[in-house]
Amino acid sequence: MKTVRAKIAGLGYALPEKILTNDNMSKIVDTSDEWITSRTGIKERRVSSDGEATSDLAFTASELALKNAGTSADEIDVILTATTTPDTLFPSIGCILQDRLNARNAVGFDLSAACSGFNFALSVASSFIAQGTYKTILVVGADTLTKYLDWNDRTTCVLFGDGAGAALLKASTDGSGILSNYLMSNGFDGKHLVMPGGGSRDPECRGGRFIKMDGKEVFKFAVKALENTVRESLRMAGLSVSDIKLLIPHQANIRIIDHAVKKLGLPKEKVYVNLDRYGNTSAASIPIAMSEAYAGGKMKPKDIVALSGFGAGLTAGANIIRW
Repeated sequence: MKTVRAKIAGLGYALPEKILTNDNMSKIVDTSDEWITSRTGIKERRVSSDGEATSDLAFTASELALKNAGTSADEIDVILTATTTPDTLFPSIGCILQDRLNARNAVGFDLSAACSGFNFALSVASSFIAQGTYKTILVVGADTLTKYLDWNDRTTCVLFGDGAGAALLKASTDGSGILSNYLMSNGFDGKHLVMPGGGSRDPECRGGRFIKMDGKEVFKFAVKALENTVRESLRMAGLSVSDIKLLIPHQANIRIIDHAVKKLGLPKEKVYVNLDRYGNTSAASIPIAMSEAYAGGKMKPKDIVALSGFGAGLTAGANIIRW
């Protein structure tokens, strides 16, 4: 019997129209293009409008993924959205998308793992398909973190942007698809990256509703996590770093990516980076980058593609795909 795997059949992404450059940022907070670029690699980011919710971007990305996969909404079994910025605490964006896509046969729900969310969601979806529970799953990573920034805090407000990316997964027995995934969390250090207000501990946001981050501690975790999750997921797939044709890391900080890539021994031409244009779009970061890389011809049939990310929790995860 042939092995059943989850194969990516279609990709799509969406971004807000508004572009906020580093020069624009220097008029908002005490910073400069040189300061931001040298420390993060970011040149500009997209910012959602006041009336633009996370589900709006997720819907556009999902429609494009379905179109590119040649799949109708009626065929979707599951809509799984990775996000930490839902429109409302409930209903979930998964259910909102079910309604907007008119996916009558789907079950929708959300998954929360911050910037690691898309890798976590892919691992859940691939397990559903490998077990034969479902055959067609829409996986979405979408966030609008600029709505939760303190625009007076230059250590955080320069980092993030908004966006959404979607992947339509289908059951396949042709040898391609998701080969392995590895997930981890370090809740002991969760205090280093938090959004304190809005939850049941502080529903009225008296302690503030803006992202708070200890950059040095997150940096240390991220460099190790990016490398280790790639190595572990490769080991689980019976592969090595030399087999990777393209690494698509979470787009958070160019220094984190460069450190991890150096430790892995990968040449830079095998690493896809677009954070200079979008900043850190959280759970949307990897599917946006994957969509661009595929459109740019950087992933060919049978290529080994590695996806690796990290985020609040602290969490990290990777997926290995045979394209």
